Amino acid sequence: MPARSPIRRRAASVVGAIERHHGPDDARLPAARRDLRAAALEEHVRAVVDTFPPLTGAQRDKLAALLRSAPADHGTGDAA
Repeated sequence: MPARSPIRRRAASVVGAIERHHGPDDARLPAARRDLRAAALEEHVRAVVDTFPPLTGAQRDKLAALLRSAPADHGTGDAA
């Protein structure tokens, strides 16, 4: 298993620190968990894309549209 990126390690440490020092009901925890999941997704996408042949502009646009179409408050309860 490849090493986690610095961004993902940092996000995980923020989640752990909030849980450890402020408890599971801390208001900052949903955003910290969201950031951790986004970092994990970014890491995964990067690993997959690195195995692809070069994509066309249309293919990149289509994939980017999938990410843009996700609701802003999915899983967090807060509309950004």
